[in-house]
Amino acid sequence: MQIAKVIGTIWATRKEERLSGLKLLIVKPIHILDEKEWRSPYVAADIIGAGVGETVLVVSGSSARSAAGDMHIPVDATVVGIVDDKEIDTSVLD
Repeated sequence: MQIAKVIGTIWATRKEERLSGLKLLIVKPIHILDEKEWRSPYVAADIIGAGVGETVLVVSGSSARSAAGDMHIPVDATVVGIVDDKEIDTSVLD
């Protein structure tokens, strides 16, 4: 599972039939501690109604397909949660 920031939305009027009804978001993975970008943005299916600017939890691979409700759906990543807040004990990092 990764933490990411939603930075945009993708619209595709023509797409694979199993993607119909899925909202597609552009997400940018971020570090949990400082929220700095650490990978290139990518597209994730949204099953929970996240929006631009929100911090989200994203799963990938077979977990993404399972979360989207079909192990044969052509998705590599799915947004499965919206982060409300975080608490980190930084003393264990030293």
